[in-house]
Amino acid sequence: MSTPPRGAGAHAALAPHAGAFARLAVGNITRAYPNFPAHLLAGPEDLVDPRVHHPAFYGAYDWHSAVHMHWLAMWLLHRCTPGADEARAITAALDAHLTPEALAAEAAYLRAHPSFERPYGWAWVLMLTAESAEREDRRWYTALAPAAGAVAELILDWLPKARYPVRHGVHGNSAFALGLVLDAAERAGVGHLAEPVGAKLRAWFDADQGGSLAWEPSGQDFLSPLLTEADAMRRVTTPSEFAVWTAALLPELTAAAHRGDRLLLAPPEVTDPADGQIGHLHGLCFSRAAALYRLADALGDFRTRILRETADAHLAAGMSALGSGDFTTDHWLATFAVLALEAADAGGAA
Repeated sequence: MSTPPRGAGAHAALAPHAGAFARLAVGNITRAYPNFPAHLLAGPEDLVDPRVHHPAFYGAYDWHSAVHMHWLAMWLLHRCTPGADEARAITAALDAHLTPEALAAEAAYLRAHPSFERPYGWAWVLMLTAESAEREDRRWYTALAPAAGAVAELILDWLPKARYPVRHGVHGNSAFALGLVLDAAERAGVGHLAEPVGAKLRAWFDADQGGSLAWEPSGQDFLSPLLTEADAMRRVTTPSEFAVWTAALLPELTAAAHRGDRLLLAPPEVTDPADGQIGHLHGLCFSRAAALYRLADALGDFRTRILRETADAHLAAGMSALGSGDFTTDHWLATFAVLALEAADAGGAA
């Protein structure tokens, strides 16, 4: 299995945005409203402030965005220090939220609601915990460990029941979440997840073939079902296996590369970025770019050029949408920009 990209060159590409991203992350994770709770109301007693159920992850509009915006804040602090004022603000916000008491409450909520944020939010808890493990100071990692442990338990309980993958291009996508789980598990202290998660990915996707990128995107995708699946399988196959498997899954890629096409697929057109669902397509630019860079690096053959050039086009399209000032996208999009920039750097992109 491959290890996650941890390159440093993403810092340079992100530098013009680092301060704005830091302020965005802190502003989001401390902003309780507007709020879109995914909590089933069992009675009037459940009509409570978001902080009651989620003392750590109450902000950023919804729970999963709160978790991955915490990850973004921590990533910036560790890998792309945005400035002294921003670093102090990030540290203060993380210290306020990532306490043992708050994370114990989040872990208890996850156990009490075993389908809550499955699997996307679960994966981001592990990504956040893994990022906290990079610090010499272990206070955030120690606080997050119970939530990571709860997620690991939930994943192990869910996998045997998950007979079929969810393939659509939004939060429930199985391949994207389990790919993040594999990237994070060892550093998050739940390395025992790697074997069952890898086995499930192979059970779901080993036999897939004949996919067409012409089927994508759907109108509210922020993930590419086919590219996300391929990126997940990259993590659990040998290079020779992956080369053969990719040729079977994406015959269009082989044909386009042989023809010398410039792009495998064009970035999506976003007709109304202020529409929460249509605006997802900005995220699709970044998630496609991240997957395409990693596939290009993994294959390393005649298909690499078109994959990388397609990734470059998507990354450029996504970067043009950053900093819109519209909360509809600002509460989540920067996280996906960082994923794409990390992937670009790990593959040696200019």
